[in-house]
Amino acid sequence: MHRFATILAGGGGTRFWPLSRQEMPKQLINLSGNDIMLNDTIDRFKHVMPLENTIIVTNSSQAVQLESIMHLSVPAANVLVEPVARNTAASILFAAMHIDRQFGDSLMVVSPSDHHITDVDEFKKTLTEACTVAEETDKMITIGIKPTFPSTGYGYISHASSPMRTEPCQVYEVSEFVEKPSFAIAQSYLSSGNYLWNSGIFVWKTSVIIDNFKRYLPRLYHAMLPFATCEDEERRMDIIQAIYPALHSTSIDYGILERSVDVAVIPGNFGWNDIGSWDALGAIIPPDEYGNIVKAEHLGIQTRDSIVYGDERLIATIGIEGLIIADTKDALLICAKDRAQDVKDIVVLLKNKGMTEYV
Repeated sequence: MHRFATILAGGGGTRFWPLSRQEMPKQLINLSGNDIMLNDTIDRFKHVMPLENTIIVTNSSQAVQLESIMHLSVPAANVLVEPVARNTAASILFAAMHIDRQFGDSLMVVSPSDHHITDVDEFKKTLTEACTVAEETDKMITIGIKPTFPSTGYGYISHASSPMRTEPCQVYEVSEFVEKPSFAIAQSYLSSGNYLWNSGIFVWKTSVIIDNFKRYLPRLYHAMLPFATCEDEERRMDIIQAIYPALHSTSIDYGILERSVDVAVIPGNFGWNDIGSWDALGAIIPPDEYGNIVKAEHLGIQTRDSIVYGDERLIATIGIEGLIIADTKDALLICAKDRAQDVKDIVVLLKNKGMTEYV
């Protein structure tokens, strides 16, 4: 059975504003000093499957930028361009139908494009085991991350106490998906031992996920059928342009995984962080002796536990603690560190005020 990596690269990364913008989002930015996050993701998957089996799903506003900076080893035909963003369910169905038509029933590993992983060998091992389980059981597999602290920024997966199988790894039936909890609830999840962070990494057969769309999201499935059944390749892309704006926008978690009884989870422990907001930057950039995470020309006096990011001018700070300062050529963000999750609200406000040049 063919195996494909499907990398979702159409997100806006709004919690990383003002660095992340609509046409140059977080996944197309080099935060680590190594490479852009998308290329780091592509590199991780080459240890699991051939590079030519990498599918990228992006949107029209980012496609031109992506083409110029993405690894040339990913064939241009493997870049699927959505005319408008319609959340992860539509993106995954688009890719699943594309793969299924070209290669028949195949194994599909779905991953975001903007995560940071430190232990690539363990990542390879976990994904290889997940692929085996998905092939043998027809389950939809999600990779859960063993929590290391009571995070309020991640979703959680609750699972059964005893594994449903132990070979080639421990596999648990999923009890429920849980939204981002309060700190007290996150502490109880951590101590229970039956909760994992939701990594957003999934493994399944194309036939299995397409059947689940037919069952749980029939409107979306039937709307996309003309694309799946069309014989003419150029015509198929015209169909996508025509039908996509009217597609229902929902996440794969809410639309299918939270409703199905055929979902299993495999615990992973490979140094994962979704780098979802400014306060997660410490996973990439080590803090200094005062707890500051700095990627800028910076002079600080009595500056502690803060994040300072900039690339064009000197940033000087005096007597601050627990702040995020992110400086770009046309916008400056100053934010309490414990409000990092709310940066996305600035992007909404900018759109509402018609200040789209900053979005």
